Amino acid sequence: MPDYAITPPPPPTIPVRGGGAFPVRRVYCIGRNYAAHAIEMGHDPDREPPFFFQKNPDNLDPSGTFPYPAKSEDVHHEVELLVALGTGGRDIAVADALSHVWGYGICLDMTRRDLQGTAKKMGRPWEIGKAFERSAPVGPLHPVAGTGPLAEGRIELRVNGAVTQAGDLNQMIWKVPEMIAYLSEYFELAAGDVIMSGTPSGVGPVARGDVMAASIEGLGTLDVTVT
Repeated sequence: MPDYAITPPPPPTIPVRGGGAFPVRRVYCIGRNYAAHAIEMGHDPDREPPFFFQKNPDNLDPSGTFPYPAKSEDVHHEVELLVALGTGGRDIAVADALSHVWGYGICLDMTRRDLQGTAKKMGRPWEIGKAFERSAPVGPLHPVAGTGPLAEGRIELRVNGAVTQAGDLNQMIWKVPEMIAYLSEYFELAAGDVIMSGTPSGVGPVARGDVMAASIEGLGTLDVTVT
């Protein structure tokens, strides 16, 4: 057994529906993957190739609460489909990509929009706006054996009962197999990697005390309270 200099932290995991836990290796997030969201963020979706940023594995939080983070006055919600990989590799063909999917879940890409905006203007990385503690509330993973491939279905977010975001998974600009294939050209994907697949339009601010209800057809609902 290795002689660690400090006590190793517990590995980040996501609960699995029906029992057990899925260990997380890396978190890839695609930006502006729904046309209407790209437009609301001031971009032309027809002219932009895919791009990705990363969150930290321990940003994933299944607790059902989201502590409002420090150093921000404008924190936004973004509901997303999370795709968990059971196997990986390099240069994966689009036709083979879905064979690497272990399961799906609901997640939220919480964003310190003011800090992200400043970083964009200065040409700096986004981590300060995206990869802060507990910035990715997540629900239990559903094995693909029970869901089948999720290529369509309603995706929605309600805040205090009012619909703020709504769309369909079939509105993704880059579909799940294409995301997996594209990422594998630049990174060696592996079991435990997860992909946050983008958000529909309607992103907006939250405040302490708000209750967010994120839902995706076939995956149920993830309830998260802002504290």
